[in-house]
Amino acid sequence: MNESAEIQTTGRRQESVLVYRDVRRTLFSMAFPMLAGTFAINAYSLTDMWFISRLGTLPMAAIGFTFPVIMFLTFIAGGIGNGVMTLVSHSLGRNDHGLAARITSYGILMMASTTLTLSIIGYFTVGPVFTWLGADDSTLPLIRKFMGIWYLGAITMAIPMMGNGILISSGDSKAASRIMMTGPIVNIILNPILIFGYFGFPAMGIAGSATATVIAQLVSVTWLLMLLQRKHRLLDFKNINLDEFKNLFQKIMSFGIPSMLSMVLMPISSAVIIMILSSIGNEAVAAAGVAGRIEMFAFIIPMSLGMSLTPFISQNFGAGRIDRIKEAMDLSTRFAMIYGIAIAVIFFLSAPLMASAFTSDPKVSEILVSYIRIISFGYGMMEVHRYCGFVLTGLHRPKSATMLNTIRVLVLLIPLSYLGLYLGGVKGVFIGRLATDLLAGGIGLIWAYKACAAARANAVSLQKSQI
Repeated sequence: MNESAEIQTTGRRQESVLVYRDVRRTLFSMAFPMLAGTFAINAYSLTDMWFISRLGTLPMAAIGFTFPVIMFLTFIAGGIGNGVMTLVSHSLGRNDHGLAARITSYGILMMASTTLTLSIIGYFTVGPVFTWLGADDSTLPLIRKFMGIWYLGAITMAIPMMGNGILISSGDSKAASRIMMTGPIVNIILNPILIFGYFGFPAMGIAGSATATVIAQLVSVTWLLMLLQRKHRLLDFKNINLDEFKNLFQKIMSFGIPSMLSMVLMPISSAVIIMILSSIGNEAVAAAGVAGRIEMFAFIIPMSLGMSLTPFISQNFGAGRIDRIKEAMDLSTRFAMIYGIAIAVIFFLSAPLMASAFTSDPKVSEILVSYIRIISFGYGMMEVHRYCGFVLTGLHRPKSATMLNTIRVLVLLIPLSYLGLYLGGVKGVFIGRLATDLLAGGIGLIWAYKACAAARANAVSLQKSQI
């Protein structure tokens, strides 16, 4: 079979999955392999917070400040990883294994250099960055101990995020799941040993948690690279071409930047909330840090579905199947709302139990319960907002997706949170965040459905012009 015929056959095979197969089945079958990855990302932060909570309120507050920074860097790595995974998947679909290997190798170099650059900047700006977030003289030394080690090992966090997606694209989802789950298990084992000094190890405190995370991630990245090289032959550093690297860099970022903008939505929101709460006290920051890690688990399932929306929307948009795009929007919106309501009810009822698992400080517990019970009722609409950004990106409107995220943070979240602080104190901040999620979700729905209608109108006009 010649190359042209092969590409046509591959195209028909891909279309049969994304363009003609049942919408519900397609979306959820794409989302399922991503569950392990999103679970693993969140398991690290929740495990760290639980063990550190045993050290007291001040270390909890310190870790609370680190949450938005770590998530920000994690999602930048995730965006690059999504871009690399998309291009590798396309190459493997065309049976161009050599190109897939070069893209994987370029992607690892790109991920390593980006992570290294951001880590160096982060390492030397711990003081000003976290002071800007609201850290004081009591929490800043603890933050330095944790982030100094975390930055040194950040590359071990970034590469598995990309590599596991490549394994899934290669049909090795079982290995990807094992790697993703191994890291958190090692982290759970090492955390108490290094934090509290068991089995003859020195008690490192908060620095021990960061060390455990880096070691656990190093185990994952070592296993991953061995699989990519020995089993899948997807590492090729011998045929590096600078011109090809530049070209692929642009392609990777064209897919990665919209993904980054959508994923950094939560850490930006968390950073804003923590900045505001730092004016109230370390107890409020500690509570928000715990709540941020708890609520990340609430988004594991809907986030996995959201990550499958952009490629689905984009391919159906290219095929002119606007009807399937609208069906996907309807389905994902209903899912987000039903799931959001269910999670809100569960969180509302179990908030005191969650708080008791992390702290015995009555003030921290009170604030944590208020956070969970108020903000959780906006989770559904927050996911709707996120989905609408994915839809706009899939409809080739990345600027609209960026504008939608900008409106949420600059026009709604910051003003409403400060207004809430002025009118109702700490609970007012949480109500401001809830109002933001509800309003942003509604705006996103209107925007996305209008974009879908415009795409349908353009498709109809194009058909008429061809008659």
